[in-house]
Amino acid sequence: MKRKITAKLSDWKNSPQRKPLLIYGARQVGKTYAVNEFGRNNYDNVICVNFETNLSLAADFNTDISPEHIINSLEIFYKQKIVEGKTLIFFDEIQLCGRALTSLKYFHESAPGYHIIAAGSLLGVALNREKFSFPVGGVDMLHLYPLDLEEFLWAAGSELLAQEIRCCYAENKALSPTLHDSALNFYKEYLIVGGMPAVVNAHRASRRLLDAADVQSLIVNAYIADMAKYAEPAETTKIMAAFQSIPAQLAKDNKKFQYKVIRRGGSASLFGASIDWLCAAGLVIKCNRVEHGFMPPAAYLDFSSFKLYMGDVGLLTLKSGMPAHNIMTAVESDNTFMGAIAENYVAVQLRTNSKELYYWNSAHIAEIDFLISSGDKIIPVEVKAGVHTRSRSLAVYKEKYAPPYAIRISAKNFGFENNIKSVPLYAVFCIA
Repeated sequence: MKRKITAKLSDWKNSPQRKPLLIYGARQVGKTYAVNEFGRNNYDNVICVNFETNLSLAADFNTDISPEHIINSLEIFYKQKIVEGKTLIFFDEIQLCGRALTSLKYFHESAPGYHIIAAGSLLGVALNREKFSFPVGGVDMLHLYPLDLEEFLWAAGSELLAQEIRCCYAENKALSPTLHDSALNFYKEYLIVGGMPAVVNAHRASRRLLDAADVQSLIVNAYIADMAKYAEPAETTKIMAAFQSIPAQLAKDNKKFQYKVIRRGGSASLFGASIDWLCAAGLVIKCNRVEHGFMPPAAYLDFSSFKLYMGDVGLLTLKSGMPAHNIMTAVESDNTFMGAIAENYVAVQLRTNSKELYYWNSAHIAEIDFLISSGDKIIPVEVKAGVHTRSRSLAVYKEKYAPPYAIRISAKNFGFENNIKSVPLYAVFCIA
């Protein structure tokens, strides 16, 4: 399965300033597969240390974490020679071995010739624990997300369609009606299947959406099991409740996260840590409200207001109980929750392209779904689930802040009119 992270891994391998690499990401997004595949194609051999299964090796790190000791132990255990620049050392599930994480600093300082990648499913959660010593300044970092829609097209054998979409985005020219309809159908499939690699593989193998749903259910169950395994007992129930509330949060007209939706009488003091846990685990994406559309947006944050999206839109579709038939044959007036699914989809695509997410509203008069930075400018982004795009929010925002242009994402084809760039829903991956 072709992934965009492969190009980033190549850049890392060839960089003269290369440090040990730390890959973040939620469980099941494909970290292990991507690293092993990259290693097989770019190195003479790969030493893969899984700290969940290789408990004896994990114990070795408790005594000595000098590069010399670690390299010697690995060569003896795997009966393979480790050569600088020719062997890839892969520490998988590194969140289970804090000393291995600390060792990355010493590899950077005294043995920089070794190529080391580390990954962990709950790394963000683990780093919040006191026993972990993060190798500050000693590692490079990458974040892996589920497949975006472009990677989904690649997996479906439609690379040429993805290329044509990128060309039309760059040139502001309409995609042919036939290709436009085809791309919209892929977009609808993606809303159901999502971007988790195992789910995409199941769907690709059988073309049956029910098979995709079965794998999605297993992933959600694994997430819930992680909550019980890795969170403090007193926090587990609250994390689960916050996670389960996300479809209901997004179904509201005002999608601002409300603690009372989780539980009557809910508050930030009760559930704030639970939401932090979900964000650190990569299960949700946080979009913060800003009070003004000025640069830099982080200077105008309203910390009391935010929206939460599922980290994968297919899992949101599953959790919401939205029938696949309703998505594939959607009529705009049929289901208001389609707007929430479309907004969650856009959030995931933008975040995958390394965009920090913000939204803006003004005294219940107008709301802009997303604000993104482009150079030294703030660009407002409005999301519509269908072809009906009338909205006064963009007009209010444009009058107040005069952005260089605005983006409207909808089921309409590409275009540019009234200083608004029309981007079809299937082309959000182009917004880089």
